[in-house]
Amino acid sequence: MKKFLTVFMSALLVFVMAACTANKDAGKEEPGDKKKEGKTEEKVLYLNNGQEPTSFDPSIGFDAVSWNALNNLMEGLTRLGKNHEPEAATAEKWDVSEDGKTYTFHIRNDAKWSNGDDVTANDFVFGWKRMLDPAVGSSAAFLAYFIEGAEAYNSGTGSADDVKIKAVDAKTLEVTLTSPQAFFLSVITNPSFFPVNEKVAKENPTWFAEAATFVGNGPFNLTKWEHDSSMVMEKNDKYWDAKNVKLDKIDWAMIDDTNTEYQMYQTGKLDQSDVPADLSEKLFGEGAVKVEDQAGEYFYRLNVTMEPFQNTNIRKAFAMAVDQKQMVDFVTKNQEKPAYGFVSYGLNDANGKDFRKTNGDLVKTDASKAKELLKKGMEEEGYDKLPEVTLTYSTDDTHKKIAEALQQMFKENLGVDVKLANLESSAFLAEQKGLKLQMSRSSFLADYADPINFLENFQTGHSMNRTGWGNKEYDDMIKAAKNESDEKKRFDIMYNAEKLLFEESPIIPIHFYNQVYLLNDAVSGIVRHPVGYLELKWADKK
Repeated sequence: MKKFLTVFMSALLVFVMAACTANKDAGKEEPGDKKKEGKTEEKVLYLNNGQEPTSFDPSIGFDAVSWNALNNLMEGLTRLGKNHEPEAATAEKWDVSEDGKTYTFHIRNDAKWSNGDDVTANDFVFGWKRMLDPAVGSSAAFLAYFIEGAEAYNSGTGSADDVKIKAVDAKTLEVTLTSPQAFFLSVITNPSFFPVNEKVAKENPTWFAEAATFVGNGPFNLTKWEHDSSMVMEKNDKYWDAKNVKLDKIDWAMIDDTNTEYQMYQTGKLDQSDVPADLSEKLFGEGAVKVEDQAGEYFYRLNVTMEPFQNTNIRKAFAMAVDQKQMVDFVTKNQEKPAYGFVSYGLNDANGKDFRKTNGDLVKTDASKAKELLKKGMEEEGYDKLPEVTLTYSTDDTHKKIAEALQQMFKENLGVDVKLANLESSAFLAEQKGLKLQMSRSSFLADYADPINFLENFQTGHSMNRTGWGNKEYDDMIKAAKNESDEKKRFDIMYNAEKLLFEESPIIPIHFYNQVYLLNDAVSGIVRHPVGYLELKWADKK
């Protein structure tokens, strides 16, 4: 009997092993399963990007839905470190000339593209000049205007050859600025200043549009991209600092509803979630919410090329009819600071004083005054009846709630019935850029830590203006501030420029941004820069 059992069990074992061998899925693991033979568990971070990225072309994806992911797929000469200051990245070091205008960057010998190519100085020349090419139409081009010849080339009055970006040799890049810029090393951490593999781009002009053709030089590779649905990134073993990248994979959902996102977080399908407004009081009370600073603002643009917003008093009336405090207390409910100016808190002037606190409140809620200004503006334009006003927002549950609250405020404080309309993100952006929207929601996240980055957006014809507003005095102030080496004088100019912006009122501020979120306790090391982007290079998961 024992012999029979021994033979039977041996045969059964052979059968089971054969079955396992024949199973093509044997040995494959779902995310989160334990690996066998002493290997550690695969570390997968589950995040939500909210929407489909606008583009992973560094020159075009100039928005949060693109650059948070792109910042982890690619890397510039410098990168914002854990202390939010620029540090060596693809460039291992740099030299600065005595006059502070010429930077010579030395690119790491082990800096590689994900396809194995060397990252060269020419990849930066190609990428940066492509951003400046007027035919490309990059919204980020203005960021490079401090490079000699850049503005002239981008505006069509100069050539690419005159832009002072030069590959000295394969691993040495020289950049000459129009004047010394203390924030230069911070600016070039922006994804718009990422290199582009020239060979890849010339062979396939849409290399950035699919996971199969994407070539990056950052901590992670794009391995899967189901458009409007999800993305997957995996650790890039060719990255020069791969030894410090702890995650194996990042799985991105694209869910534009905060309540759905929160439900997925609750069930473990996401490691992070925004805070639904309806649950904010409960979650804040439980101490579950994390809050961090962010330099930026949620606001509305008024199109001065469309009636009735060609009139300054009418614009001011609409601005004064908005109650920012009610908006953050009862609508968004995420402990944001109400915005009564455009430059956010946290940026200090030459005397160490906060810019926002020093320049004060430049617009305040005043229903009585708002009605007076509306009446005055209508008389100036000869209106017996105010032309119809439509407020447009991009599809998102929070944008919708803010739009509905504004609609009610305009009705109660001005007696004006405002229509609401919503568009999907890509269509919304195209319409706003084309000055086809009368009143439209917007946001700004600082590209570098200086007030000029906020204020330069509203220069006449600026790609980020999108209001049709222009003022020569304002333009001259911005130009003067950019060329002023005396910090006290420079800040005085910027203080006056912001005041002029609000005297003209082409925008209505709502609130300054903060970063409010829920996070899985097993996750650590994510860096959220107050000025900059989501950093996953150092992220970890137990």
